[in-house]
Amino acid sequence: MSTMRYGPSAALRSLRRAAVIGLTGLALATASSALPSVAEAKNTFIFANSSAYDTMDPHAVFDVGRVAYRINLYDGLMRWEDNPPELKLWLAESYDISDDGLKYSFKLREGAKFHDGSEIEASDVVYSIERILALKKGASALFQDSIAPGSTKAVDKHTVEFNLNAPSAIFMATVPEIHVVNADLVKANEKDGDWGSAWLSSNDAGSGSFVLKRFDPAKGFQADRFPDHFMGWGEKYLDAIEFRTVVEINSRVLGLMKGDFHGSDGYMPQDQIIRLKEAENIEVMEAESMRIFYGAIHNGRPPMNDINFRKALAHSFDYDGFINDILSGSVARNPAPLPNNIWGAPQDLEGYTYDIDKAKEYLAKVKEPLRKITIGALAGYGQTEQAAALMQNGLAKAGIESEIVSEPWPVVSGKMRDEQQMYDMLFLWKSTYYADPNNWVGEMYDGAKIGTRNNSWYQNPEVDKLLHEAQTTTDQAVREANYSKAATIVANDAAGVFIYNTKWFGPINKKATGFRFCPIGNGQEMRWVHFK
Repeated sequence: MSTMRYGPSAALRSLRRAAVIGLTGLALATASSALPSVAEAKNTFIFANSSAYDTMDPHAVFDVGRVAYRINLYDGLMRWEDNPPELKLWLAESYDISDDGLKYSFKLREGAKFHDGSEIEASDVVYSIERILALKKGASALFQDSIAPGSTKAVDKHTVEFNLNAPSAIFMATVPEIHVVNADLVKANEKDGDWGSAWLSSNDAGSGSFVLKRFDPAKGFQADRFPDHFMGWGEKYLDAIEFRTVVEINSRVLGLMKGDFHGSDGYMPQDQIIRLKEAENIEVMEAESMRIFYGAIHNGRPPMNDINFRKALAHSFDYDGFINDILSGSVARNPAPLPNNIWGAPQDLEGYTYDIDKAKEYLAKVKEPLRKITIGALAGYGQTEQAAALMQNGLAKAGIESEIVSEPWPVVSGKMRDEQQMYDMLFLWKSTYYADPNNWVGEMYDGAKIGTRNNSWYQNPEVDKLLHEAQTTTDQAVREANYSKAATIVANDAAGVFIYNTKWFGPINKKATGFRFCPIGNGQEMRWVHFK
């Protein structure tokens, strides 16, 4: 069988794999270690994060709010870098794809090491994908339909082979989410068949640029530079990084201005961004992103399962007021579940407008009794709370009673996967996990992903057909047309309230440089950062 060959063939020196016998007691970091108020390392970059870090397990969660520990402490075969995102070789030095699109073979770099000094081998990759599939958490939804448990093979010490159930047009784009863990180390800490989950939730089994030093789920984590990382280091680098949980927006802003923090998230309210731009010690970096902001609607629950009620919701939101007045025109109207700047985005979709009269017209057609609905918002993310308040105001004018519930991301994330606990409506962002239209409309509205990535409990047979064809065909023209049609149908069904595509405004202390923003990871990869 002929294959397509990619990548250079250079290899590093081979290292003997360190024995990992009796490592049950080994812990690179423990949850009981509290973070100090002042960083111990002199050359430490301190990042104030709006979400809590409740786990260090790279296979337990799959979101941007907690992405920092995954991309800094762990490596994958491939990695998305820069903006627009480019898929680059990482732990793999090359790969082959069979003509039938079912077999993907990756050749690992020889000599790449885990933090305990043992060499990364194909068996570690096999264990990692098996663990992802078995746990059914984190990024498992990306692979559960394409990879069967037990189908991935270690051909030799440095060659891993993925055997897909069916051709997948998105598989390569999702490979970076297979974060490779040290199989021997995790196995040594397994208890009662938990795949080491209890231990790995507060410890480190990675090979990334930084090694976990301290972790406190209430405060955040610290990590030291890993000198032996396979990518090597330039002349300037950080000795350590610290990601602290600081939910309150004003606390993050004041901390940046005082120099207590060196960076924070790039999606603060515009009034805070303007405030930071005026600070002498802060530079606000700007970058076009692919992060859409929308209101997720629970399509499976009355009265939201009535398209007329959903259309009433869509006409009750003041899009222009939110974008132009609250956000000072710093974002672009985005009426579909695809960012405007990705191929496949509908070109002529106008979307819904703020029109209370139309909202009332649709409400009059609703058969189910109206009731008070719950609007969810993310605590510490001001825009979601502002959007919820604006939505509540519009609904009140239309005659719909509502209440706002603002909760931290770990709580919201858990509720989103439970049909009963999911809010009637929830304002949030859909971030870029891989640069393919399927990342948005495919993950969000594919009926096969209900309860995992489809948190709207939306299902439309026509949309499912379009998405499934786009996920398997290699014909780019077909894929583009299908995603455009699917996104248009979802928007017209008012499956959600689609508002804008965002720009990233990253506040960084002027002493720091070397940032490389990527929409996948939101500029939180720290290996290139250093102080001037």
